Amino acid sequence: MERFLENAMYASRWLLAPIYFGLSLALLALSLKFFQEIFHILPHVFAKSESELILVLLSLIDMALVGGLLVMVMISGYENFVSQLDIDEGKEKLDWLGKMDSGSLKMKVAASIVAISSIHLLRMFMDAQQIDNEKLMWYVIMHMTFVVSAFAMGYLDKLTKHDH
Repeated sequence: MERFLENAMYASRWLLAPIYFGLSLALLALSLKFFQEIFHILPHVFAKSESELILVLLSLIDMALVGGLLVMVMISGYENFVSQLDIDEGKEKLDWLGKMDSGSLKMKVAASIVAISSIHLLRMFMDAQQIDNEKLMWYVIMHMTFVVSAFAMGYLDKLTKHDH
């Protein structure tokens, strides 16, 4: 009975595979939205002011960072929790593939969230005249919470790796 339960729990890791595949569909949706924004801005690029164009470009950078985050979580999560990726010898292989454990994945996710939050905050500051000061203050507080959380996670990770 114990052996059956252990095998069933171990096999249940494959329930994560459709979730990681779903992230690839989310990446497709993000790519479509990215190019929709590109095609939307190109005909009007000369009519936009510099600050309006920068806001759109920051949104595109934001989407690129989220896309990278999706790829990292999708591939690394699959490798760490489901199965090793079997990539043919002659094919291109990502440098970090197989080297990112769940701890380093968490750190990369935290750093990506800080970067995404930074870009969002920069967009808010570029449009600060139209945003209530209290709302802007809460954006800064949320961003600083992400920064402090990422720093604390990194510090704790360093402490635990130092002890081992």
